[in-house]
Amino acid sequence: MPEAYVSTRYDGREADTPAGAAPGPAGTTVPHPLDNAARASLTGPHAHFAERHGRVLRYPVEVSPWLALPDEPEPADWAGIAALAGPGGEVPLLGHRGAAPQGWEITFDVAGVQMADDGVAGAPDPEAVPLGPADVPEMLDLVARTRPGPFMPRTIEMGTYLGIRRDGALIAMAGERLHPPGWTEISAVCTDPAFRGEGLATRLILAVAHGIRERGERPFLHTGAGNTGAIRLYESLGFRHRLDTRFFGVRVPLGS
Repeated sequence: MPEAYVSTRYDGREADTPAGAAPGPAGTTVPHPLDNAARASLTGPHAHFAERHGRVLRYPVEVSPWLALPDEPEPADWAGIAALAGPGGEVPLLGHRGAAPQGWEITFDVAGVQMADDGVAGAPDPEAVPLGPADVPEMLDLVARTRPGPFMPRTIEMGTYLGIRRDGALIAMAGERLHPPGWTEISAVCTDPAFRGEGLATRLILAVAHGIRERGERPFLHTGAGNTGAIRLYESLGFRHRLDTRFFGVRVPLGS
């Protein structure tokens, strides 16, 4: 698949190597941490969250629904998914490019894009305030009304979340989700419909990106391939298309 981004080493320096790979020992290459971002996160900075069955990893379901397969899954890995999710359990897979085994129901299959920092000028925002556990009920309500993507009762534990309030009510938010080495995903970007058009999403993306850069890391994000308005916004902020990806969901057979 065509690649539109120069790969980086894990330390964030530019690597003069084919896109999607980084230099390893003795001239070998290792996968870029964003190629399988959920797995790189769960084997890296988010390893303390990881629930494992064989080679299959996942977040606790109240933190995030994403489950991470190896790059080349084998039958034993699908058996590991079944053991973790249980018969009839629905499992979302980020970036899985293969087919599901026979008898597994596909519950959704959506084309997506991954966009990575290519000069994002993060900036703090004076109106953005940190959100904490006490804010989760309002955050869940805002997510239910705006549907920015998965956000669970403990998703806030994945990183920093910022919000904007008006008259005490939470009207916009954005925060951090996957955390591969050297990178942090910006996610849950949403604005109450009554306040759209004020640039709140842009301000919060830049504020979250500022915090990521302050740690010496780089921001990235995902969106649907058909979400052309969001893609144009992200490009205007300094994100660049890195790869085409896939949001793919399967249901474990009841007999598993």
